Amino acid sequence: MEDHNHTSVAEFILLGLTDDPLLHVPLFIMFLLAYIITLMGNAGIILLTMISLRLHTPMYFLLRNLSFIDICYSSNITPNMLANFLSKRKAISFYGCATQMFLFAGFGSTESMLLAVMAYDRYAAICTPLLYHLIMTKRCYVSLVAGAYTLGFLNSLLHTTTTFRLSFCGLNNIDHFLCDGPPLLKLSCSETFLNEILSAVVAGTVEIGSLLVIFVSYAHIVVAIFRIQSTEGRHRAFSTCSSHFVVVTLFYGAIIFMYLRPKSVYSLAQDKVVTVFYTAVIPLLNPLIYSLRNKEVKAALKEVMARYDNPLK
Repeated sequence: MEDHNHTSVAEFILLGLTDDPLLHVPLFIMFLLAYIITLMGNAGIILLTMISLRLHTPMYFLLRNLSFIDICYSSNITPNMLANFLSKRKAISFYGCATQMFLFAGFGSTESMLLAVMAYDRYAAICTPLLYHLIMTKRCYVSLVAGAYTLGFLNSLLHTTTTFRLSFCGLNNIDHFLCDGPPLLKLSCSETFLNEILSAVVAGTVEIGSLLVIFVSYAHIVVAIFRIQSTEGRHRAFSTCSSHFVVVTLFYGAIIFMYLRPKSVYSLAQDKVVTVFYTAVIPLLNPLIYSLRNKEVKAALKEVMARYDNPLK
């Protein structure tokens, strides 16, 4: 009977953002354009940080990985969502749903920890500039990034495995545009209390731990900046971490609103909008924030463009 319950649902139906057919084509066009810009912007950041020698630093190695995660994060969700806008039958297979949830949670957890690593990098650069290259060695920052990926996907594997070991006895309409833990738990005919506790404890530890590292790092950074005597020095120090601070605010603002608001004010419509924000909008904004607010990135882009315009130089 247990095996029958597990296999009684061969696929799920993603109900999507809206059931209004008049909105499907406009939404398809909007998200397609956003996805194209996301791919181009993040791929551009990756190529630029690889080509430009001035960007061969720990900070831009971390930024390159952030762009890679944003491409994967968006590509895991957006193509399927685009197909469903134009499809009458919005089905996803049982194992396809499990794969999407695994990648969604994995890249999301990894990004939260990578942002913490980037905050630590900025702390080391501003608060201990003379020791920066001794602290952020190649071995150190590669190990930190590898650790973020490892812990992120172990966390995802745990949640995905425990979710898809539950019984799904017939109900298969997911009132969302992706396979995520909360809407899947609502469909299960098994007891989900342990899953909810596990999600709160493990995911909460990852997110709160990362946020704590960011908070402590920026607390030290703010103190260090105010100790700088010259206005120009304070401005230069602030500019080195302003882009990252904006990205952190957007990412964690969405997560806090999503997962830490009281259940009494929970709204499925708000849930979908916030999920769109951190799966489609944030990956689109990140390369724009880092390119428009970062003088080094703009200078490197000008150098690369000049090099290819004048190949003999």
